[in-house]
Amino acid sequence: MQTERLLKLIGREESLFLDDLKIHGEQMDREISKSRFLVIGGAGSIGGAVVKELFARNPRVLHVIDSSENNLAELVRDIRSSLGYNAGDFHAYCFDALGREFDAFERHALTGNNGYDYVLNFSALKHVRSEKDPFTLMRLVDVNVFLTRRLLQFAGAVNAKKFFCVSTDKAANPVNMMGGSKRIMEMYLTSENEKTKVSTARFANVAFSDGSLPHAWTQRIRKLQPIAAPNDIKRYFVTEQEGAHLCLFSILLGNDAEIFFPKLSPRLHLITFASMAEKFLRDLGWEPYECSSEDEARSRMQELTAQGKWPCFFFGSDTTGEKDFEEFYTEGEQVDWDRYSEIGIVKNSASANQASLDAFSDAIAAMRERAEWTKSDMLRAFGLLLPHFNHLETGKYLDNRM
Repeated sequence: MQTERLLKLIGREESLFLDDLKIHGEQMDREISKSRFLVIGGAGSIGGAVVKELFARNPRVLHVIDSSENNLAELVRDIRSSLGYNAGDFHAYCFDALGREFDAFERHALTGNNGYDYVLNFSALKHVRSEKDPFTLMRLVDVNVFLTRRLLQFAGAVNAKKFFCVSTDKAANPVNMMGGSKRIMEMYLTSENEKTKVSTARFANVAFSDGSLPHAWTQRIRKLQPIAAPNDIKRYFVTEQEGAHLCLFSILLGNDAEIFFPKLSPRLHLITFASMAEKFLRDLGWEPYECSSEDEARSRMQELTAQGKWPCFFFGSDTTGEKDFEEFYTEGEQVDWDRYSEIGIVKNSASANQASLDAFSDAIAAMRERAEWTKSDMLRAFGLLLPHFNHLETGKYLDNRM
């Protein structure tokens, strides 16, 4: 989707970070052009956007790992079709960084001149719906917490300048276990035992990114199905390129243990999912028609589209883990507001002592050893690091919605 059209849908007229890019862009370009990058989870929406931004600046080495064969193939096709080729070493690897293949990859990276200056991790389970059952929840902890720890160790082994792992606004005062897992991830990144410099970024919803609700609308349109959205939750949206730029600021210019986030301002427009859905439909030439139930929306699909209308079901949110508002920092965190025009920086916020981190790791390992655990077991483990974790359990999950 074209940038101008996308900005209109999220209620803005121009991109974020333009002034900061004018001041710091050349410095970042120079650093990229002389550096070696490894990007894990590089075929997702934000990872792919960062890969494209890096490729366009001709890095010495750009290696990408992702477990999705289809997404990885599309990333390469996208780069070749838009940016073409460059003089650097570009390679896309398809395997799971949690698997044994990564052990062999690490041995290869430790031989000769195969190291990296920057190790970037975009692998994540990002959906609140991932806490719907204890098995998916364990996978969420594996990817969001323990893969991060594994990759941080790898970055230290190859003497990387920086390890970066993407976080989320939901890590600030988390109310769901996805946000809680990212908060714990931040704690591992800033633990007292880690010597490699680290930084991360919390940012708003990425408009029309893979798996997001707006992206789901594009699938509903393609499949001639009604659109559903909550009408009581407001969110800030960024484009994929804006998310990539925020990450690059953190990766290339961030100091150790800093968390970058977009400053909230009138330019970062707050919008409900329902109103965004209406804008999206009108942009496509359809008139939104609000139905009173899911059944009505499904049953009237053919009738309404024949009249140029698209059936929608808008509802109040009552599912587990939904937060009424977004925040990028907490009351007790130290924030630098002055370094950049549109970027704030949380400084050394999430450190935890090693004993607490070890207790969490041991609790999860014990569950795995007995091959049996419940969501309550995992909540207790989270409480070892997040004693004030305000988990909102309603007994309802997003899989019960259209």
